[in-house]
Amino acid sequence: MKLLHWILVSAFCLSGAVWAAEVKVDQAWARATAPGQNVGGVFMTLSADTDLSLVAGSSPAAARVELHTMRMDNNVMVMRPVDKIALPKGKKVELAPGGLHIMLIGLKAPLKAGDKVPLSLTLRDAKGKTQALEVSAEVREMGGGMPMPHGHHH
Repeated sequence: MKLLHWILVSAFCLSGAVWAAEVKVDQAWARATAPGQNVGGVFMTLSADTDLSLVAGSSPAAARVELHTMRMDNNVMVMRPVDKIALPKGKKVELAPGGLHIMLIGLKAPLKAGDKVPLSLTLRDAKGKTQALEVSAEVREMGGGMPMPHGHHH
């Protein structure tokens, strides 16, 4: 009887962890910032085994974390906050320069190449259940990673 109890307790404890394991994070990185720059961008590829939305984030490196999108509007690069980033089941969603990305606003210190930026991302499923996903983004040189599209930021 004790063995059955242990198996049930173990299964129950593990069931909470399974949901987080369904989200895969690849190549999480942040761009190094210039002295005095108080915002930074974080990029990664996310994939999930079920339909989820990335709805929020936080980081001890910044006052706040926002989800943003960039697009060209009359030959001008326009950046806007978004409420959520959809993660459709089985699809890779790329957060990259020039598209969807995570903004660190009110940086507490410059992001230096080689540092790691801890992030806690909030994911929500179709039923409204949320879960935190811990991510560590490696800081890369300003020229490293992917090229920035041409245009102006607003």
